[in-house]
Amino acid sequence: MRDFPLILAFVKDLNFSLRIENVAEQSGFEVKLIETAVQIAPDDDQPQGQVFAEPIRGREGILLDKITKWRPALLIFDLGNEAIPWKEWIMLLTSVPATRGIPVLCYGPHVDAEKLAAAENAGATKVVTRSTFVKNLAELISDLANVVDSKDLETACEQKISFHAKRGLEKFNRGEYFEAHDLLEIAWNEELPPGREVYRAILQVSVAYYQVLRGNYSGAMKMFLRMRKWIDPLPAECRGINIEKLRKEAKMVHQQLIMLGEERISEFDPTLLKPVEFRELN
Repeated sequence: MRDFPLILAFVKDLNFSLRIENVAEQSGFEVKLIETAVQIAPDDDQPQGQVFAEPIRGREGILLDKITKWRPALLIFDLGNEAIPWKEWIMLLTSVPATRGIPVLCYGPHVDAEKLAAAENAGATKVVTRSTFVKNLAELISDLANVVDSKDLETACEQKISFHAKRGLEKFNRGEYFEAHDLLEIAWNEELPPGREVYRAILQVSVAYYQVLRGNYSGAMKMFLRMRKWIDPLPAECRGINIEKLRKEAKMVHQQLIMLGEERISEFDPTLLKPVEFRELN
């Protein structure tokens, strides 16, 4: 897991990128800069033309894949950066379930009201002028960044597993993924955050596995993208559930799907769908 929460900045101007890096570092954040759209390229092991989530392919699919891996606490877009299709990307990232919870901060020149309005209409969380951005950057980061409180999460993970969650895991371990989803959803609705997020994470895995067995490639890929924001922040064990093992196994299933591709999903090896390991806490 990353030591510091990440801010992903689609910024090319050196003066602004240095300002963002300095202020973010002082506020306890790491910064990753994306200057041009060309930097959003597939990893070496990704097949060309891969379907990332229904019906998204190509660079937008790669963008989704990378952002769900990086799990940024905040996205920053410079509306003056013509090397980034910011309007299309903001609309995508704020509409797809896997990424729409990530706050989006945009800044641009005060004289270009059209761009500021376009960013707002695209779904940005906050749109400010350049002068406001520079003056209030620390406050904007503090107000907008979505940071998981690791101490609260660890405390919640020390509690016992709920009745419906336990039943859901038992269904999961029998390969009854649809029924497991229903019970884990009840468990999730019965609790408050952050403790309930462990149930949401396993719920996402169960839906992904269900879609795999149904031969629904794009549906499964969509769920694997979506689950990352819930399962990745969890500690290795939560409420007696071996999260680290489940994380690794789900990743293996995802990688197998990528390797097979949509046309060969019928060749998927179902023995890769392992049970969840859990124990009763005292």
